[in-house]
Amino acid sequence: MNNQGLKDKINQAAQVIGKTWPLYSFVTGNQLSGYEDRPFFEALEQGSNLWGACVLPKACVYRQAWEEGKIGHEEIGAILKEAGKNDSPDRYLAVMEANTTAERVNENHELDRLMLKWLSLFLDEGMAAWPMPFREMGFYTAWSLLVVYDNDINKKLAGPVPKTPEEALSRILTNFDEKQQVEILKRHLAALPGWAGYIKYRVENDSLWNREYPITLLDYLAVRLWMARCLKATILPEVAEEKDHSLLELKYLWLQAWEQTWQNRFFNKLKESNKRPAGRKFSRPDAQFVFCLDSRSEVLRRLLEKTGNYETYGSAGAFGIPMNYLHPESGLINKSSPAMLPSHYVVHEETAQGKDMEVNEYKETGKRLEACKYFLGRLKNMLPSAFGYVEGSGFYYGAIMLLRLFKPNEAERLMLHHHKGYEEIYEPHIYYTKQTDSLVEISMEEKATLVKGVFDSCGWRTFAPLVVFTGHASRSANNPYASSLDCGACAGNPGKRNARTLARLANTKEVREILCEKYRIDIPNDTFFIAGEHITSSDEVKLFDAQVPERYQKILQQLKKDLVEVRKVMTKERLNEPQGAEYLAKIKSNSWSETRPEWGLSGHAGYIIGPRSLTLNGKFSDCFMSSYDWHIDKDGFNLKGIMQGPLLVCQWISNHYYFSTVDNDVFGAGSKITHNVTGKYGVLQGNGSDLKIGLPLQSLMKSDEQVFHNPIRLSTLIQAPKRYITQILESDEKLKSLVDNDWIYIFVMDPEKDNAIERYKS
Repeated sequence: MNNQGLKDKINQAAQVIGKTWPLYSFVTGNQLSGYEDRPFFEALEQGSNLWGACVLPKACVYRQAWEEGKIGHEEIGAILKEAGKNDSPDRYLAVMEANTTAERVNENHELDRLMLKWLSLFLDEGMAAWPMPFREMGFYTAWSLLVVYDNDINKKLAGPVPKTPEEALSRILTNFDEKQQVEILKRHLAALPGWAGYIKYRVENDSLWNREYPITLLDYLAVRLWMARCLKATILPEVAEEKDHSLLELKYLWLQAWEQTWQNRFFNKLKESNKRPAGRKFSRPDAQFVFCLDSRSEVLRRLLEKTGNYETYGSAGAFGIPMNYLHPESGLINKSSPAMLPSHYVVHEETAQGKDMEVNEYKETGKRLEACKYFLGRLKNMLPSAFGYVEGSGFYYGAIMLLRLFKPNEAERLMLHHHKGYEEIYEPHIYYTKQTDSLVEISMEEKATLVKGVFDSCGWRTFAPLVVFTGHASRSANNPYASSLDCGACAGNPGKRNARTLARLANTKEVREILCEKYRIDIPNDTFFIAGEHITSSDEVKLFDAQVPERYQKILQQLKKDLVEVRKVMTKERLNEPQGAEYLAKIKSNSWSETRPEWGLSGHAGYIIGPRSLTLNGKFSDCFMSSYDWHIDKDGFNLKGIMQGPLLVCQWISNHYYFSTVDNDVFGAGSKITHNVTGKYGVLQGNGSDLKIGLPLQSLMKSDEQVFHNPIRLSTLIQAPKRYITQILESDEKLKSLVDNDWIYIFVMDPEKDNAIERYKS
């Protein structure tokens, strides 16, 4: 077998696993993304057989939804009848409850244990005090040099290890035919999809760690299959027994009924919202906000609009800037735009005018803090000083721990940096990502195009005196999955970076001139753009207003007062706590003992693409919301951008939450109680497991069996001519496949047909 043929087979097999994103930039992706080219139900069957997982809600989850009225009598009755099932819904619930799936036995447990030992040693990203030797030579070479010292397997090696991974793998596969070879590779990747997915992430994202310490799926499979041979483990695992097809079909009918119930109630709520009067109207709002389309923004938008003369828009949280970001504190570059799109720009923080002294002080303070952390870390990890370190620091750490447990808010204030935030003393500058000797700032034309893109996608043409681009982030203590609560459109990072960049571009005189002269977008001279950040765990909104001119201070101060009042109401509604909600939110955010600091996106079910007028008079806190006006989108170009970007991100989020909920052990992360962070990039269960690929149980469930997130597919409503949507889908095979194969529901509110709502079918 030639090397290229071998790599082609590995690439084909690797389609069954997705990428496992690291904890510090956790992206919620569809765990069955390799099956998106086939119908949803077929993908469930095949994924279930390969992964040995539950792919539809358990009977107890359907029972809970049925008793809570989330599955309507009419909907389930009609669906069962159409499928030729004439007994009562309770009868079919009882059938599902009587059929429990036996636990699957892992025949290759010892092989898995050895693999995760070697992988965790090699893939460490700075947590280990004594790194694995020979890592710079690559995974396979390092393993081959060290495996002779591994008492778990060295006596079973039975001869020298092949010099290259290609040789090792070819010698294993040579006794199998072509079809079996691909199946072997597929099943051994699916045996540890979390670890294999993280390798896939490091390779495809050109990780800096992978440049220093290279590993590929070829290396992984060569090591795994050679050790399998030595252990006399099964090379071609037997196909798992297919789940009872009729039971899967029955569960699928209940899923469809649950989805239809939500959709019918959503449409009724939308109609009621449009019947009500719009309320007060002003010729010009005092301020405008552009929030992330995140469903957590809906409550803030709704309450803010009721409080004052404000107007809000919804946009993807990256604000149309495909960028990476160089952090001024860590010096690390992180992606800050949708994970599936390449980054064309990199943003650097540079000293703001007149802030040289503050920047110097900031840097010196940062150096002292980093030196202190490094020194304490070395004392903690060096053998001669470890015992003295424990004795000497015990009182300090004990006091902090007690404070974190009993006075978490006070502990948070003490732990904050003792210097001002960098946003007040730096300004973001945007450059091309091309590898050149010097940074090249992007042209004014390109800057204007980025600003125009947000205006166009939101259907936005009139401007208030003050405009706030508002990113979002979350804060929680002792939470490895903290980045999953940040902005998904920014690859699991805070959205303020993109918001600050866009605000600075929009304030640039030359950019405004181009927008006016070339695109006829006239931004008034008295309009000023700033950035803000919505902290979703505490409902605070921070405004980055250090550069705001004096003439805007009156509006700004009133806005800050209104945001304080909005927060009080919002937190009560979000936590369903009439008393002490603000204090409770801070406690949940800062306490080490809190396993549910924030529900995050649990509870989302829909996505609305249309003008704010559609939802202005209703509550839609379970929906993503993108502002869009088809009137200024004559060719559907703006809608295409939303469907090919934010809609795909929302599909990733929706299916990630779905699969993490229906089988949290396989597709999620299990309970936080037994989490074990490894290598700074991932979580294991207990002292060893597959690298977890989804969300923790506590992010989705009220208890082990009682769900908080409703595991249903995403229903998307688009107000636009149907011909726009048809044209977009016909030109995008990937997106069309997701719609045709029922991974996403799309409903069209066609303004050319009296806004009648119908499900889109090709």
